[in-house]
Amino acid sequence: MTENFEELLQSIPEGKNFEGFLTKGTIVRIENDMAVIDAGLKAEGRLPLADLIKFEERPDLKVGDDVAIYVDKLEDYHGDIVFSAEKAFREKVWLDIGEAVKNNTTIKGTIFSYVKAGFAVNIKGIVGFLPKSQFDVRPIKDIDAIMNTEEEFKVIKLDRARNNVVLSRRMVLEESRAGAREKFVQDLEENQVVEGVIKNVTDYGAFVDLGGVDGLLHVIDISWKRINHPSDVLKVGDTVKVKVIRFNRETGRISLGMKQLESDPWSEIKDQIKVGDVIEGEVTNLTDYGAFVEIEQGIEGLIYVTEISWVKKNAHPAEFLKQGQKIKVMVMDVDTEKRRVSLSYKRCQPNPWQAYLDQNPPGSVVEGTIRNITEFGIFVGLTNELDGMVHLNDVSWDNVEAEAAIKAMEKGQKIKVQILEISPDRERISLGIKQLTKAPEKVQAEG
Repeated sequence: MTENFEELLQSIPEGKNFEGFLTKGTIVRIENDMAVIDAGLKAEGRLPLADLIKFEERPDLKVGDDVAIYVDKLEDYHGDIVFSAEKAFREKVWLDIGEAVKNNTTIKGTIFSYVKAGFAVNIKGIVGFLPKSQFDVRPIKDIDAIMNTEEEFKVIKLDRARNNVVLSRRMVLEESRAGAREKFVQDLEENQVVEGVIKNVTDYGAFVDLGGVDGLLHVIDISWKRINHPSDVLKVGDTVKVKVIRFNRETGRISLGMKQLESDPWSEIKDQIKVGDVIEGEVTNLTDYGAFVEIEQGIEGLIYVTEISWVKKNAHPAEFLKQGQKIKVMVMDVDTEKRRVSLSYKRCQPNPWQAYLDQNPPGSVVEGTIRNITEFGIFVGLTNELDGMVHLNDVSWDNVEAEAAIKAMEKGQKIKVQILEISPDRERISLGIKQLTKAPEKVQAEG
């Protein structure tokens, strides 16, 4: 309500000689709880003193006080003037709203209901409309927190004829934040810990509203461990604590960090993990080139695709592992400067070449299936997983006969071979066919 009551009364014309207007009157008598009011009309009017006190919001009304009244009727069927304190109150509210528009000041009201595309606001009995876009400077997160509480608003549209009042809470907040923003920037220093609200999330990070000033929280500064996308851990409207990493006063750019509020897990990893250690971790992500495994809180290592399976070198990691799976891995390399740990999954599994060597030492004769034929030899499948190679020189004691023998062979053909050498480290098996027979010079010697 207008704070200066005298100014309000001075703005109201006295003694309008027609009904339907707000005017000024003076209490001339109080009779039996009724206030007798002289408004400069042809006669005096009466109003319950309790109504005047209620709608004037003045508990100490007395004879001689000026009051604002509404001329409801100049003459009723008794010939008396009819005043209304309630209608006068509503008219004063409309005057207050008009003054707020004229002077660009605020008006108080209470958000009491949801309506289409916004909210309904009670301004002392006048219902205003608050568009959702004008509610806050930030995305709406919890409207219920301020529902039915008094707030200040700017009037952005007023149409009295249609009882249309459009309000903005956002403009009030923006103005109040302007001063706070300036002071915040003046006091801001690098390494300072501040609180903010996530304003926007992008592929490369998130913008944080620090109270009218935005800072960038880059994806690499969100967490010590690798994350696929900022939206995996941050959502618009979240309140977060961040550290000011860099602040350029000239450009106003602010770089923020969340992980800097925690100890760097890489500072101790060198003493905790060594090459050759077998440790347990959790698969966090699968890519075409390998699998990422969290081996310590905030520390991820990479199993390159060639270190996943002993035999399937180029298979996708998803054929062997799944996200969230707990596995054992061997540490192959630790580079704390580059923050990289190389891991191996296959080395925690039995080496099929070593297992085959244990069962078939060099000199053993085995049967296999020809899987491929080349100019320099043939590849023989010994198990479902392992192949061995018969080099051209080991097909026959005679090179001409070797070439002819290879030409006569077919894929899928069963063949007997001798194990010449098995190298588990090099993942190779050398085979021979000619070794199944004696060398010609030995035959001649024996003959």
